[in-house]
Amino acid sequence: MEDSGEQPGPQPPHPGDHRIRDGDFVVLKREDVFKAVQVQRRKKVTFEKQWFYLDNVIGHSYGTTFEVTSGGSLQPKKKKEEPTSETKEAGTDNRNIIDDGKSQKLTQDDIKALKDKGIKGEEIVQQLIENSTTFRDKTEFAQDKYIKKKKKKYEAIITVVKPSTRILSIMYYAREPGKINHMRYDTLAQMLTLGNIRAGNKMIVMETCAGLVLGAIMERMGGFGSIIQLYPGGGPVRAATACFGFPKSFLSGLYEFPLNKVDSLLNGTFSAEMLSSEPKDSALAEESNGTLEEEKQTSEQENEDGVAEAPEGSHPEEQETMEIISQDAELKEPKEGGSKKDYIQEKQRRQEEQRKRHLEAAALLSERNADGLIVASRFHPTPLLLSLLDFVAPSRPFVVYCQYKEPLLECYTKLRERGGVINLRLSETWLRNYQVLPDRSHPKLLMSGGGGYLLSGFTVAMDNLKADASLKSNSSTLESHKTDEPAAKKRKCPESDS
Repeated sequence: MEDSGEQPGPQPPHPGDHRIRDGDFVVLKREDVFKAVQVQRRKKVTFEKQWFYLDNVIGHSYGTTFEVTSGGSLQPKKKKEEPTSETKEAGTDNRNIIDDGKSQKLTQDDIKALKDKGIKGEEIVQQLIENSTTFRDKTEFAQDKYIKKKKKKYEAIITVVKPSTRILSIMYYAREPGKINHMRYDTLAQMLTLGNIRAGNKMIVMETCAGLVLGAIMERMGGFGSIIQLYPGGGPVRAATACFGFPKSFLSGLYEFPLNKVDSLLNGTFSAEMLSSEPKDSALAEESNGTLEEEKQTSEQENEDGVAEAPEGSHPEEQETMEIISQDAELKEPKEGGSKKDYIQEKQRRQEEQRKRHLEAAALLSERNADGLIVASRFHPTPLLLSLLDFVAPSRPFVVYCQYKEPLLECYTKLRERGGVINLRLSETWLRNYQVLPDRSHPKLLMSGGGGYLLSGFTVAMDNLKADASLKSNSSTLESHKTDEPAAKKRKCPESDS
């Protein structure tokens, strides 16, 4: 079993993989609210108006529920048996209950005094129930609703879960939908299915969704295959990708290529000298990112509603890859130590590596045998898709996402005129959440109005005869003969009668 770790094939999960380690990316969950953070010792984390440290979560299993105690410490919460329904006293209806604010004997000062004494939230909720004059008159459903509401307010219970595509997409859609172009999680699932994402693929990805689509594809491929990410501007944005916490082995098959060099690659005019001017620009961008990242880290403790603390340090024009993000501490050491020369040399080495990766991505794109294309950006999809389809091999799927329907309708029309694609389909998924409780199962009152639109299809080999000018001229003459034929018959009819 020990020798199997050296084989290149898929490895069984390590016994410690289900344990939380220092430096891992995790997702904090409280009720239906999520937040992605990186586990670091003595780092203050603010979540849902609660601040705490994640030191005590190290070594525990994913899915463990913790309770915030005094001093910001997290302690595993022990499960307690809930009282049976027989011991509960409940009324028949709520018609005689008046909400005049006088039913609770405890004041805010009394509750604050209980918190200052270090009394746990569970005991505070119990005292609120005992000091409520109308609790026993409420129905059983109303009592459960009251207890749930008070627990949410006074009990600081947090569950640490492992990041996944489903959890991160729900988190972004609920808190920062604009960063992912309002892509709903079920739409992302449809994209992965229609794009036939699997291990060993060679995929082309063009997205401006903070790296969420890229991370979902990397998770589905499992580190096998290659992904070429096309990015606009100064560099790829991978804030959400970093939240997945992928190992370094996943990064070997990840390439990036600037979108403004695609036309030169299609025309055959691309050369390595075209990338020579980029390292200077990237150096300035990286240096500005470093200052922005330091400012972000100091302001994160004051901001309670950030989506992801550690990954949010990345700037929209970020030049660094995930590997560089994971090595931030090592790269900042020479800068903090005062050895500016070592820092510059390290930066130049990274720029040279980035240039080599760009050339490798250009070589992969030049083969024009990609297994699929995924487009999910804020730009108009028509010019992107028409140019990027040339890099995809025949009989391969492509999927385009857009928040609105009209750009995809135009793209659909252009593709039909261009040819080379089949099975074009423009779709929109419809999602409704249900509450499932005893005697209270029904659709939720609030539901999503829309999660975006998808245009999908398959590429086919272009017929050369179709583009032949002589064929077009022949077809035009044939059509003229067909149109002239009925006219000639009309002239013959009166002649035969005479």
